[in-house]
Amino acid sequence: MGVRDLDIFTQAVHAGERASPSDFMPVSTPVYNTVGFLYDSVDDLHAIFAGERAGYVYPRYGNPTVAALEQAVAVLEGADEAVAYASGMAAVLGALLGAGAQQGSTVVAAQDVYGATYVLLSTLMTRLGVRVQFVDAADTDTAIDLIASEKPFAVLVETISNPLLKVADVPRLASAAHAAGAALIVDNTFATPCIFRPLEYGADYVVHSATKYLGGHGDVMAGLVACNAERAKILREQIKLTGANLGPNEAWLTLRGLKTMPLRVRQHSINAMLIASWLEKQPKVERVYYPGLRTHPQWPLVRAMFPGNCYGGMVSFEIRGAGRAEISRFMDALKLILPATTLGDVYTLVLYPAATSHRVLSTEARAKLGITEGLVRLSVGIEDVSDIIADLAQAFESIG
Repeated sequence: MGVRDLDIFTQAVHAGERASPSDFMPVSTPVYNTVGFLYDSVDDLHAIFAGERAGYVYPRYGNPTVAALEQAVAVLEGADEAVAYASGMAAVLGALLGAGAQQGSTVVAAQDVYGATYVLLSTLMTRLGVRVQFVDAADTDTAIDLIASEKPFAVLVETISNPLLKVADVPRLASAAHAAGAALIVDNTFATPCIFRPLEYGADYVVHSATKYLGGHGDVMAGLVACNAERAKILREQIKLTGANLGPNEAWLTLRGLKTMPLRVRQHSINAMLIASWLEKQPKVERVYYPGLRTHPQWPLVRAMFPGNCYGGMVSFEIRGAGRAEISRFMDALKLILPATTLGDVYTLVLYPAATSHRVLSTEARAKLGITEGLVRLSVGIEDVSDIIADLAQAFESIG
């Protein structure tokens, strides 16, 4: 019985571990804090450099701890391989470069991607001569028409978008991308492989900010790209040149976090569903964004793509009539929920997109995306849900 044949709860615990044959086998992968590796013969070293045999020679070329994490994520995402990066943004850039970003090429991207991804595309990519076409990925027909007319080298979307929690129709977008000769890059950070595996529906690259749910404890920054072996080979060659590789300590922390990811994601989702339902009933809340709600505008697609009744731990909501002053009072009044510019931790976290994740966009650009001055993003943790709701309730009282 191979690890790929097991349930994801079992895969998360065992994948990547005990991969190196030896006279003894540690139960948990060690942290290999070294920049050099020794062999009996210099010829062995030369053979590894030449790609004629497996082994390790230098951290930019690979590390055993990092390799264990990569093997685990490959199993969880159903990929041939996964390639680790120093951050989620490094992983996004790596996927774009690996897919063929170059002067004169075009990429079609969801218009409401993570703020830093939007800026990466609209500034760095454009300065390098890449033409960027943004589209509302939730308007699948319009997106497909744009892909067909533009013939891009890649299409970039998020399974569940940040912060409005739109859902990308990955199967249809994959078909459209491939018909146009493009690769489909899917940022699966919000969904995780516990909820959705994009490669099984036609995606070519799956990107993760492992800083979030994969690591899950707010103590590590990392990124990963899962793909087939041919694409992974290109990514690894790029890392050798760019130095975007992940360190062994960060890899070990992420690998440790993976083991409880299915348990955490299940509880995140249970809590988030209860909180989103509660928020819908609050008179001070104008609108709630959560894929698990039947009021989600893409509910039929959500049900088709996420049949396991698990919709993730992210909830966004608009406070009625609120501006920055009211949002500040609301966030300052929270006692259990923490104001932090991250997500996917065991803690419940709150963020104001207009002033943090999407502050680099103009007010007009945010308004066009639907990111209002009253929008709050909640990363629901695994605490007792009644305690989270009680904290939200008392904070609402603070804004009158």
